[in-house]
Amino acid sequence: MTEASEPTAHIIAANQRAQSELPFADDADFADAARGLIARLEPGVITDDAGNTVWDGDSYDFLGGDCPYSVHPSLWRQSELASQQGLFEVVPGVYQVRGFDISNMTLIEGETGVVIIDPLTTRETAAAALALYRDHRAHRPVTGLIYTHSHIDHFGGAEGVITAEDAASGRCPVIAPEGFLEHAVAENIFAGTAMARRAGYMFGTALPRGIKGTVGTALGQTIPVGTAGIIAPTLDIVASGQEVTVDGVRLVFQLTPDTEAPAEMNIFLPEQRALCMAENAIHTMHNLLTLRGALVRDAHNWAKYLTEAINRYARNSDVVFSSHLWPTWGTERVVKFMALQRDMYGYMHDQTLRRLNQGLVGTEIAEDFPLPPALENTWHTRGYYGTLSHNVKAIYQRYMGWYDGNPAHLWEHPPVENAKRHVECMGGVDETLRKAQSAYDAGDYRWATQLLNYVIFADPENAEAKAMQAATFEQLGYGAESSTWRNVYLSGAYELRNGTFGTPTKSSSAASMLFGLTIEQIFDAMALRVDGPKAWDLCLVVDWRITDQGRVHRTEMSNGLLVHYDRFEGDGLPDADAVFELSHPTLIRILLMDKDFPGAVARGELSVQGDVTALGGLVAALDEPDPDFAIVTP
Repeated sequence: MTEASEPTAHIIAANQRAQSELPFADDADFADAARGLIARLEPGVITDDAGNTVWDGDSYDFLGGDCPYSVHPSLWRQSELASQQGLFEVVPGVYQVRGFDISNMTLIEGETGVVIIDPLTTRETAAAALALYRDHRAHRPVTGLIYTHSHIDHFGGAEGVITAEDAASGRCPVIAPEGFLEHAVAENIFAGTAMARRAGYMFGTALPRGIKGTVGTALGQTIPVGTAGIIAPTLDIVASGQEVTVDGVRLVFQLTPDTEAPAEMNIFLPEQRALCMAENAIHTMHNLLTLRGALVRDAHNWAKYLTEAINRYARNSDVVFSSHLWPTWGTERVVKFMALQRDMYGYMHDQTLRRLNQGLVGTEIAEDFPLPPALENTWHTRGYYGTLSHNVKAIYQRYMGWYDGNPAHLWEHPPVENAKRHVECMGGVDETLRKAQSAYDAGDYRWATQLLNYVIFADPENAEAKAMQAATFEQLGYGAESSTWRNVYLSGAYELRNGTFGTPTKSSSAASMLFGLTIEQIFDAMALRVDGPKAWDLCLVVDWRITDQGRVHRTEMSNGLLVHYDRFEGDGLPDADAVFELSHPTLIRILLMDKDFPGAVARGELSVQGDVTALGGLVAALDEPDPDFAIVTP
């Protein structure tokens, strides 16, 4: 592996300025992050059944001590806080396991067992967290499971704390916000391959852990590499104020759709005077558009729901905790914390809209966007995960889209052709490299990286350009206060120096995740894999009789498009080319898993009427997504 560059004098000076200007004397977060510690996992390593390491918290032990010049001092501080691990008491009867995963597991003691909020990302980390609780509290059964929202780090470890039978039998209700299952499955299946590849950059998954590598993700250290799955909810929360009692634990829910996730909810525990804010208020600025890719989130609604939570619950709470990072105690501090979080999202939204209505485009607004002093000088509103820069651009995108209104930007050349023309106009490759070196030497890394990107996309084999671009990315990473920006820059440098690392954590394909797909989602996912030009001349109509659901679903292929819909009795539609009769699980297996069509027929799981070659024609039109696509090269 090629050695990373050293921080330049420009980066050292910038990081020293940050050290002198930011309020490092305010160290209340360190007391809060350590408060209530009962026990740590020693050593801080979690393995799977085969002995493979799933999680290694000890690999971040380098974070103690003085900040090196290669890390922004504010990010170093945040990473020290985020890396603390163990079992903590939040208030009597409410506990959290932190530092076993990118997210937290919360455990609320009931009359006979324990109710879990958010079972982490993987079966292995969830089981280890529950074991630590049981070792130091009591061996209580899990009598309730709650998913706060539809991101995998808040449900993927469900099978590590309960079984599907526990949920199906009613022994353990599984509670989630309305729409949870649809969004949870869709995000991980539809764009899962592209998101997972980009997530490798965002979370720095392939980077070495250290002062020239990743120092974490700011809301937890990294993504574990164990087994993720899902157990479907048995109870949906459909309205704010809905109250449920589980094992004697009184829970009051606030729905917050289209905030940090499409389906999300906060939870108030009135008896404990404790408020769980899911991922809607944590000790960092969050993303309005995550760098791995997602739908743009609604900052306006986010701020409104925070106001509602303050007025309904925070003023009656002694502590606020979330599914990442550490709690905040004391009613006055709770209200202030949430109000500042609210003001941050609301201010970003309103001021972006004010300025776009004055004709500025997203990049212009983001470049000059001062925050009020109260937000600028508060640690938990700084951009460790989301950033002011990319959040403001996301708000612009939500309202105005990709086009900035300038006709010159309406029909630009794609990256390679654009790069070739830029390099030619700048006097060729050698002259462009000379200009890039001058920009690098002057500390103008943003311009240097743009020039070098032109050379790499015009001349992909140019080793000098790749080496210089890697060094430039490293300087931008060393100077980034945002963990995700640092990880993205250093991942780009790593691939330029060492070759692609692909997708270190593959998009989720656990059986329980796949079996969570509805019939509509299965065929939606198939439609996204149709090679359009290859299927232009394929005309095919298939009826799928889903025996365990008593329904017939039709697919039609024409002009390279797969459409699908339910049939109903007496609909008068023409006969299909073929009819396949099978169960929902068999449909998933033959289309998304083993794809063993002859075996399914031989076992009597699939019967075919009509054109037996129809399925082969459909499958032949599908292509496979690429989890290793290029990012920093053409």
